[in-house]
Amino acid sequence: MILSKELFDRIISIIALIILLPYFFIIAILIKLDSKGPIFFLQERAGKNGKIFKIIKFRTMLSGADKITNTSIVPENSPYITRIGKLLRRYSIDELPQLLNVIKGEMSLVGPRPALPYQIKKYSELQKKRLLMKPGITSWAAINGRNKLTWKERIEYDIYYVDNWSMWLDIKIIIKTVIFVIKGEGLYAEEGRKDEIVNGY
Repeated sequence: MILSKELFDRIISIIALIILLPYFFIIAILIKLDSKGPIFFLQERAGKNGKIFKIIKFRTMLSGADKITNTSIVPENSPYITRIGKLLRRYSIDELPQLLNVIKGEMSLVGPRPALPYQIKKYSELQKKRLLMKPGITSWAAINGRNKLTWKERIEYDIYYVDNWSMWLDIKIIIKTVIFVIKGEGLYAEEGRKDEIVNGY
């Protein structure tokens, strides 16, 4: 069944990438016109079994802003988010380059969102279960609150997904993700919230 999941992921990702490629060029131009810096944002994340890989996103913040915000969760009114970045985040377009991560076999369409390397060092043995599957572009946690959830809640949803995975659950999550993206639900956490895994979690 895992093989069928990987095959499904790659086929859908390749088709989606071919369809979206012309739009990617337009987005790339808009990002360059809007602010200085690279088109893509690359960041090390922990994948399956904690293996480190570089996640690919369209850049939505001022170049170098991730070093300034550190462990703070970026709120909607953050001055570091660019104008085009706000639009890309609103419809989760910034996440679409991760289709390349899926094709490379580093991610899945659905799975626990990939954590930062320092975060997994804080996991309990139970929480490490979320590393048993490839991280996803969308997740069970994403359609149950997304960034409004605490880290503890997110990880609980992720563990539920790992324990109850099926192709039907993946399809359900993908369909609900489209609905959530259109509605724009759970995009941002409250202002000033920190990463609980580091700050007292």
